[in-house]
Amino acid sequence: MTHSYSPSQLGWQPFFQQQLTLEEWDQYDIARVVAQHRSTVDLLTTTGKQTLPLVPGMPAMTVGDWILLDTTGKFHRRLERLSLFSRKAAGSKISTQLIAANVDTLFVVCSLNQDFNLNRIERYLALANDTDVEAVIVLTKADCCLNPQQYAQQVQMLDPHLMVITVNSLDLSEVRKLEPWCRAGKTVALLGSSGVGKSTLINSLAGGAVQQTAAIREDDDKGRHTTTGRSIHFLPTGGLLLDTPGMRELQLADCEHGIVDTFKEISDLATQCQFSDCHHQHEPGCAVRSAIEAGKLDERRLSNYFKLMREQNRNGATLAEKRAQDRKLGRYYRSVLSEVHRRKKR
Repeated sequence: MTHSYSPSQLGWQPFFQQQLTLEEWDQYDIARVVAQHRSTVDLLTTTGKQTLPLVPGMPAMTVGDWILLDTTGKFHRRLERLSLFSRKAAGSKISTQLIAANVDTLFVVCSLNQDFNLNRIERYLALANDTDVEAVIVLTKADCCLNPQQYAQQVQMLDPHLMVITVNSLDLSEVRKLEPWCRAGKTVALLGSSGVGKSTLINSLAGGAVQQTAAIREDDDKGRHTTTGRSIHFLPTGGLLLDTPGMRELQLADCEHGIVDTFKEISDLATQCQFSDCHHQHEPGCAVRSAIEAGKLDERRLSNYFKLMREQNRNGATLAEKRAQDRKLGRYYRSVLSEVHRRKKR
């Protein structure tokens, strides 16, 4: 039996409606990308589910994207995104990897064991802040921790306005703490390292086994990587949950706005420094160093701020250079083709 979905059930918002012409609204079908594979994407539409082959000439797509299909089910165009999470591809590869699009809330998942890491949480927060998406820090495996609130307080100190939730993902009553962000038509994405309990959390939120789970290794509290693809799941609350594989590496690029927002107190202090080009190292009149000496700012936090800024600058410059090379190569190919066509016409 083919199940159809209304646009609102799939997370449709006025932002997307405003991009359509009257002709497109009448003649094209709205579809949302709900799963991504190597050469295809799975779509949900108002008429059911279908698979769309990815062919040269199509724009890059990721889970959460909205697209229009013609009456034969062929791709027409991708709509402008409300939000987009991306990273520099892991390893030495010079490219941008799309993670998820059109997300309303980001659940940053971190487990309460040896995997707990404030630097990593700040990295994910920078990604969320750069796209102006609300972030909720979800600290899992609270049942395995003697004092979960001690860790929650450490995270809360990063930002007094930050939502921090501790849960035992196997306890449905605790998982219900997350339901306010999972309302009908809202899209929530989960990001976190491998083995932090995302799959267990998804199964509890979805009310069934939609993701395979695996036990952690006892020697180092590291979990096995069980999710291998990006996909969207419907929740009993009417919300949509977007899962991604655990990330062993999240390299930021072109993310300065998000980093500044994540470390806002450092940015505010920098405006009070004696010199406008202060590096916050040994310069006289440095308000940032004074705050550290007075115990008002953590040295770890400043160190991570510098690290993420250097990383995003380096990766951003590398990707920009790669894009420039690709454009130059594209112009060369077009000139060669043009010359071939010109000679054929002789």
